[in-house]
Amino acid sequence: MTPSASSTDLPAPRRRPWRALALLAAAVALAHVLLLGLLPLGSEPPPLPLAHSFSTREVVIAPPAPAAAAAAPARAAPHAAPRHPVHRPAPVAAPRPLAEPEPPAPTLPAVEVATAPEPAPSAPAPQAAASAPAEVVSADTDNGGGSQRGGLLGPGGGDGTGGSGDAPSGPTAGTPTAGATVPLQLPGSVKLDFDATGQQGMQPMSGVFGELTWLQDGDRYNARLSLKVLFRTIRAQTSEGRIGPQGIAPERFSDRRRSEVATHFVRDTGEIVFSSANTRVPLQPGAQDRLSILMQLTALVGGDPACYTSGRTISLQVAGPRDADVWTFRVEGDETVATPSGEHLARRLVRLPRREYDQKIEVWLAADLGWLPVRIRQTEANGDFADLQLRSADKAQ
Repeated sequence: MTPSASSTDLPAPRRRPWRALALLAAAVALAHVLLLGLLPLGSEPPPLPLAHSFSTREVVIAPPAPAAAAAAPARAAPHAAPRHPVHRPAPVAAPRPLAEPEPPAPTLPAVEVATAPEPAPSAPAPQAAASAPAEVVSADTDNGGGSQRGGLLGPGGGDGTGGSGDAPSGPTAGTPTAGATVPLQLPGSVKLDFDATGQQGMQPMSGVFGELTWLQDGDRYNARLSLKVLFRTIRAQTSEGRIGPQGIAPERFSDRRRSEVATHFVRDTGEIVFSSANTRVPLQPGAQDRLSILMQLTALVGGDPACYTSGRTISLQVAGPRDADVWTFRVEGDETVATPSGEHLARRLVRLPRREYDQKIEVWLAADLGWLPVRIRQTEANGDFADLQLRSADKAQ
């Protein structure tokens, strides 16, 4: 008689696979926590003031009407007196007051647009040099590009100590000229998502994405460019200010990593004040910060694309966390750019470095997206770079 099998002879239960998966998930989460602890930004930036009040319509700032149209006669022609005799005098209407002339439309200061120098003719006409506008300079003229490390994207982390803080004297590029005007077209509120790649020393940039938020209500604007890893912001630049005849008029710019440094545009005193360096420099008309310059370039090219052709330059004062200098962007022409959002025909503008530690900044503005940036690339003097390429564009919610 065969003995019955006891319970001790049963096969041991198999270990459930979910336990191994749980241990692996815990290890990955712990690694992420340790990684986040090493990231430079300590807390998330506050929400933008216009997050719940914005406009999705474009703002078009056109040049003022010609003076002849503004000076059109406003007085109405007087009524002819009746020719037939009357027995009693006809009532005389009180004379109409003359319409006061309308105040002139605000004049847009000139954003300096220069063409590349052309070959001089063999026999120049007399007084040819005197007829050339003094404020237009060639792209080869050194206008003090300044060293501003850690600019638009700032992979290297430097905040800039180079470059003179004083505004250039004389009719240099970026100085508005009285009476000159340029049309501008600012886009409606939008959020642009970017994939980010780059290199910092021996460490490649991976798992990083960028987010550019632009909000405007027709009078004020907010902008923020954030670099994020997972769900945490590692760097954020914020610009706030007004929209005026010159387009974007920044009031405050901040750069936030472990702590925040701010730059204030004090228009009452005509100064740019740097909170981190306790210094100030003269504020030039049309001045921008390192973030608002992106949208100002969009507005300029969108206002008159035919004006910004290959070889032209745009020069504006640009302020960072600790200094301000004149940046000159040269239009390199149109090219097809392949991005995660698809191919775009874009106009490429380049800020070429002029000094040893200047950054090279390249911006591609796409015509099919209202000249919004679809690619932004910043290259440091040591070869470090950060490259943002558009993944999606949506109206801000």
